[in-house]
Amino acid sequence: MSILGHAVCELGEGPTYEAATDTLWWFDIVACRLHEYRFSDARERMHALPMMASALAVVDADRHVLATEHGLFLRDVASGSLDLLAPIEADNPVTRSNDARVHPCGAFWIGTMGKAAEAGAGAIYWYRAGELRRLFGDITITNSICFSPGGDIAWFADTRRNIVWRVACDPLTGLPVGEPSVFVDRTGESAGMDGSVCDAEGVVWNARWGAGMVDAYDGGGRLLRSLPIPARQVSCPVFVGADASRMAVTSAWQGLDEAALREDRHAGRTFLLNLPMRGRLDPLIAL
Repeated sequence: MSILGHAVCELGEGPTYEAATDTLWWFDIVACRLHEYRFSDARERMHALPMMASALAVVDADRHVLATEHGLFLRDVASGSLDLLAPIEADNPVTRSNDARVHPCGAFWIGTMGKAAEAGAGAIYWYRAGELRRLFGDITITNSICFSPGGDIAWFADTRRNIVWRVACDPLTGLPVGEPSVFVDRTGESAGMDGSVCDAEGVVWNARWGAGMVDAYDGGGRLLRSLPIPARQVSCPVFVGADASRMAVTSAWQGLDEAALREDRHAGRTFLLNLPMRGRLDPLIAL
């Protein structure tokens, strides 16, 4: 395991790997920053944003879609300019975007939450080819959005409740076709289930905030293994590399006092796990 780059994020989140440019993108949500790390030459850049953003979907070599506190914006990679694509809760100053991921069909699932984690303020939305739908509501901290290799299953979580749900999906549209059922329930534990990613074998890898762990679950929700990360508040994993055989994991120092930061000296860093994995690359978003 190694530390990736020099960025130290108050709330590192939303890592996305862009295979065409061999680049990892991730956010410091509360600092309104987009970080960029190109593996081929170890180039690092930080892009200031005019609003809080939390997730990125690749359109093509020139454009990305950002999930922000005001909705989805199309970002020109060369200039950094932002154009509104679809407002999401833009009239609600309480909420912002949080976890998100692209379905194999190109649909984008986007989660929202209260800026102060207000109870039940969050929801999950579906976007595809210009159409936006609200899927699930009454969620406090949306997380763990990920999909099976065939696109027939989606997972999502409420970190506050510490439950991950599983729901059947239409592989052609990325829309739910049934009611969610509990996949993993860690109610009552102090560490929270945060971001997740699903590998090529259908194993769900979940970052456990407060525990410094990335846990792997099989399709039935059985814990297979836990990988320690040298930061307590890990937030989200993503597969990286042309063959998706490695994993990057973001973390945060948000809420830690000086004493806690002295003990958690890598808080806010982004980590690269060099263990061989059978990962998958996220697909392009369908505009």
